[in-house]
Amino acid sequence: MVRGRISRLSVRDVRFPTSLGGHGSDAMHTDPDYSAAYVVIETDAEDGIKGCGITFTLGKGTEVVVCAVNALAHHVLNKDLKDIVGDFRGFYRQLTSDGQLRWIGPEKGVVHLATAAVLNAVWDLWAKQEGKPVWKLLVDMDPRTLVSCIDFRYITDVLTEEDALELLQKGQVGKKEREKQMLAQGYPAYTTSCAWLGYSDDTLKQLCAQALKDGWTRFKVKVGADLQDDVRRCQIIRDMIGPEKTLMMDANQRWDVPEAVEWMSKLAKFKPLWIEEPTSPDDILGHAAISKALVPLGIGIATGEQCHNRVIFKQLLQAKALQFLQIDSCRLGSVNENLSVLLMAKKFEIPVCPHAGGVGLCELVQHLIIFDYISVSASLKNRMCEYVDHLHEHFEYPVMIQRASYMPPKDPGYSTEMKEESVKKHQYPDGEVWKKLLAAQEN
Repeated sequence: MVRGRISRLSVRDVRFPTSLGGHGSDAMHTDPDYSAAYVVIETDAEDGIKGCGITFTLGKGTEVVVCAVNALAHHVLNKDLKDIVGDFRGFYRQLTSDGQLRWIGPEKGVVHLATAAVLNAVWDLWAKQEGKPVWKLLVDMDPRTLVSCIDFRYITDVLTEEDALELLQKGQVGKKEREKQMLAQGYPAYTTSCAWLGYSDDTLKQLCAQALKDGWTRFKVKVGADLQDDVRRCQIIRDMIGPEKTLMMDANQRWDVPEAVEWMSKLAKFKPLWIEEPTSPDDILGHAAISKALVPLGIGIATGEQCHNRVIFKQLLQAKALQFLQIDSCRLGSVNENLSVLLMAKKFEIPVCPHAGGVGLCELVQHLIIFDYISVSASLKNRMCEYVDHLHEHFEYPVMIQRASYMPPKDPGYSTEMKEESVKKHQYPDGEVWKKLLAAQEN
C-alpha cells in the first residue's frame, strides 16, 4: 500500500579513498575515489520507512552532484508518494523538464546523475512500502503499469508505447519458471576485480588465482594506456584462465577510432569477447566504424556506462554500433529510463550486460538485470552482469554472489541503504576517514 507525503529530502557527499590502493583504476581514470551522492527521502507516514538512493561518482565533483540534487528537491518535497507512482511518467518528465535546470542537461551530465539519485530513492521507498525488492516489484507489475513509468519522448521512431506493451505481454509467457530459475541459480556474473590498470603483475596473478578458485569463468581486463603493457598483462591472464574461459577488455574511452582498430587488431590473439568503450561514449558513428572493422576478428563492441540517456542508446542500436549493451543504474534516469533501454535492446535482440562496481552499482543493477531476464529478454545467451568486489560491507543489504552468479535480493527495496556509521565516517570532508587523510596531506 503506497502511502505518505514526502516531508524531507537530504543528500550527503560520501567518498571512499580507493585511489590509495589503485582500485578502480583504468586508462582514463587513474586515481578514482569511489564516491556517491547519497539521497534519503522521508515521508510523514507512521511506518517511518525511508527511501535511499545513490548516484556514483569518482570523488571530486560529488559536491556538484549534491548541489544538483538540492536544486531538484522542490519537485519532490510535499508530494504524495501515491501521486508520484500513480503518474510516474509525468513525475519523471517534471524532473527532467524543469524549464531552467534542463538547460544544463537536458537529460545528461550532472543534472541527470542527480535525477537518478532522487528517482533511485523513490523506487527504494516504493518497493519498501510494498514489502518487495525492486526486481520483484517490477516482475509483479502489470505490463500497462510498467509502460506508464516510461517517458517515450524522442524514441517513438524505434519504440512506441504499443511496442513496449507487446514486448512485455510476450514476456509474460514462461515468467514464473524464469523467476524460479533465478531464485535457484542466480544471474551469471563476470569479474573486473582482478585486473585494474594500477595493479602490479603480482597482485593481478594473486587475484586471478583466487577468482579461479572461487569459480569465476569470465574475466575483464583494463587496457589502453600502453600497448606492450597490455600485451604482457593480457598474456598473463589468458595463460592463467586458459583458452576456454571468457576474456573481455575495457579501454575506458582512451582511443581515437583508427587507433582503436589498430590496437585491438594487436590484442585479437587473446580472443576477447568484446572491447568496451573503445572511444568517446558520444561517438555513435565512431563506435559503428570500430564495430564494422572488428567483426572479422570476432570482437564485439560493448558500451553504455557513460551513455547519457535513452536517445544515445537508441542511436547506438540504430547504427549497429554495439553488440553488447551496458546499462548503468545511476547514469540513466533510474529504473524508468532503464526500462525503455531494456525494451529497445529486446527489440533489436542485443544482449544487455550491465555496468556495475563502484559504490552500490552492483546492489542496484542486479534488480534491473534479474527483471530483464524474467520479464523482457527471457534469454541468458551472451549475457552477464559485471561484478566488482569493493565496498559492499557499507550497505545494509549487500549483494550476494554464489557460484559466480548474482542471487536475487530478498529484502524489500533497491538494496541502496547504506550503514549510517559508514556514511558518517566517509562523509566528505568532515567524516573521520577524510579528516585524517586531509590532515596527513597538509603535513
